[in-house]
Amino acid sequence: MPDQRTISVLGLGAMGRALAMTALHGGHRVRVWNRTGGKDIELVAAGADRAATPADAAADADLVIACLLDHASVQAVLEPIAATLSHTALVDLTSTTPEEARQLADWARGHDIAHLDGGIMAVPDMIGGPAAAILYSGDAGTFATARPVLDLFGSAEYLGADPGLAAAHDFALLAAMYAMFAGFAQGAAMLRSAGVSATDFAERAVPWLTAMTRSLPGQALLVDSGDYRTDVQNLHFNKAALDAIVRSAREAETTADVLRPVKALVDEQVADGHGELAFARIVEGLRP
Repeated sequence: MPDQRTISVLGLGAMGRALAMTALHGGHRVRVWNRTGGKDIELVAAGADRAATPADAAADADLVIACLLDHASVQAVLEPIAATLSHTALVDLTSTTPEEARQLADWARGHDIAHLDGGIMAVPDMIGGPAAAILYSGDAGTFATARPVLDLFGSAEYLGADPGLAAAHDFALLAAMYAMFAGFAQGAAMLRSAGVSATDFAERAVPWLTAMTRSLPGQALLVDSGDYRTDVQNLHFNKAALDAIVRSAREAETTADVLRPVKALVDEQVADGHGELAFARIVEGLRP
């Protein structure tokens, strides 16, 4: 095919395997490497080339994709092959902090490696499908050149030249996700004492939470403006609600550990004299 490229995938966890298989299905030559053996069997059967070392995988590749455990593992794998990666496009899809992404970008520049950081907003089964999205930041030229490949994985959005932007968005979105999952666990624990299954609770929770997310743009306007005045459900109201929910959790013989940090933020705002303002003002309690 006219735009067939050689793509190296370093790291074959569930996400790395999904990325490599999607690149294969897109008609590209794919080389794969993993620290431990056995995870490339299906990929090799589908046409991927097994590399014995990261250097073998990266040699003369058009695009090297790192999808490893953490920043330390990225450094351990890439540092010894810096010369091999010179003048190569590197896309790091490992979950790292914004500052770690910036550190890797500085390292890459020092070795003439074009670097792009990515935050994957998908689970492995979503890769290559319409619901997958990956956020990118760093070298704009690398994004433009690699985009035909990146678009195979999911919706590709470039956020800007700061290499830490993708990671910052990634972790902020994940923070919201984990808080939602933890909230579901809190509710499921409370209903268990009433004999309600988590499955039944989920049937009610999904439409409720979906409806509540529609209020997020309005809350965002309050946060961005800094004007938290409201005529409805101020922090006094929310404090009373949270106090009652915590009492309900105790009556259900469960802890309220998920709610305690939220209650503490609300209590602090009320104690500081902001009780007449909107719930969104708790964001000010999260700032140093």
